[in-house]
Amino acid sequence: MSQQTPEEPPIGPVGPAPARMYDYFLGGKSNYTVDREAAAKVLSVFPSALTAARENREFMHRGVRHLARDHGIRQFLDIGTGIPTEPNLHQIAQGVHPGARVVYVDHDPVVLAHDRALMASAPEGATAYIEADVREPERILQHAGKTLDMERPVAVTLVALLHFVRAQDDPEGIVRTLMADLPSGSALAISQGSADLDPRLHEVQAIYAERGIALELRDRERTEALFAAGGVELLAPGLTVSYEWHPEFIGEGEYPRPANSMTPAESGVWVGVGLKP
Repeated sequence: MSQQTPEEPPIGPVGPAPARMYDYFLGGKSNYTVDREAAAKVLSVFPSALTAARENREFMHRGVRHLARDHGIRQFLDIGTGIPTEPNLHQIAQGVHPGARVVYVDHDPVVLAHDRALMASAPEGATAYIEADVREPERILQHAGKTLDMERPVAVTLVALLHFVRAQDDPEGIVRTLMADLPSGSALAISQGSADLDPRLHEVQAIYAERGIALELRDRERTEALFAAGGVELLAPGLTVSYEWHPEFIGEGEYPRPANSMTPAESGVWVGVGLKP
């Protein structure tokens, strides 16, 4: 009998999962053979997937740092957290404000298995983990209120998540519910996959569909509608590709690179950050 690798349990998952595939694209080890095989298929039609994943994560780093440092936000609600990859969101936020409070939300059991990494808060701050689906916004807000002061500004981050929410699940309504009762000064950060930037993403969409994963690509107009639903005003530079969102911050994060070295096809996502008036 062959021995299992340390990260491969005797009985693995039946199908791939977006969070584990994303972990693979980021160079992580919390993924299974079925995830790696699906990721390899994606890479065969969209070779930029590794770069796109890393640029998406860099956008998250820059967005959180910008909101904490330049807008004074000290509370973050990160929905669709994914498998922990350092630096995690709370490490970015607490690097600016040690007392920052962060609530993570995900429904993948592998993320839950790693939730200790998400709970390692600075002593002045706090972190919490909620096992929930983004399609349960009321429940998320109810539980988040046990850690966050919902009367003070909260930044809601939906990074590389809403393209896994189908149109019939009303992503605009989800965003509207999440943001409706948050106070002025709260923020919304979104990254959304789009074939506007590379038509090969339609082939990626088909690969996910073959494996039972709905991937909802949205054009620029439909992505802007998500921010409108949240009642926020986009910060400069507005809705843009990942690597063009505050490029002056590039080099501060996990995957430093020279500025102006990217193409839209290597981003694959529209990104933006908005503030609630």
